[in-house]
Amino acid sequence: MFLLALGVFLWIAAHLFRRLAPELRARMGDRGRGAVALVLFLSVVLMVIGYRQADGAVYWGPMPAMVHLNNLLMLGSVYLFAASGMKTSLARDVRHPMLWGVVVWSVAHLLVNGDVPSFLLFGSLGLWALVEMVVINRAEPVWTPPPVKPKKTEVFALIGTFAVFIAAVAVHMVLGYSVIG
Repeated sequence: MFLLALGVFLWIAAHLFRRLAPELRARMGDRGRGAVALVLFLSVVLMVIGYRQADGAVYWGPMPAMVHLNNLLMLGSVYLFAASGMKTSLARDVRHPMLWGVVVWSVAHLLVNGDVPSFLLFGSLGLWALVEMVVINRAEPVWTPPPVKPKKTEVFALIGTFAVFIAAVAVHMVLGYSVIG
């Protein structure tokens, strides 16, 4: 469980670094981008390895209805990421769509994974996303929504959402996690 906790800690620290130590981050310049990217990559590796190795008490497992609700929420989560990246109409209406995508991802995974390692991974990352929104909103209270994009952007975002969702299902299946129910 140590590797999992270390990975979660590094993820949170790397993301909050710019907000909590802006002068230090500014002094690092472009080198800082590479350093932060390396820490984030390491954090993901540690979280994956740590989660796969972790063992802990199990309070609930995947129930058929929850698996389907998880999949529906995951579609929504992936769309929030697409909306953020492509600046769709949703990104004009919702501040922090990517962070909201992490919150939805976290809740979806906790519905079907009721064990201590899942609480640590999914719960911590969901809480981090909520804290990150508060920190950003305090630092930048005025928000300017992105400009209006052509309607085809919405179509591409939906196509991308389904493609990424199918790829995520495939990766989960290869790793031995049944996500179909």
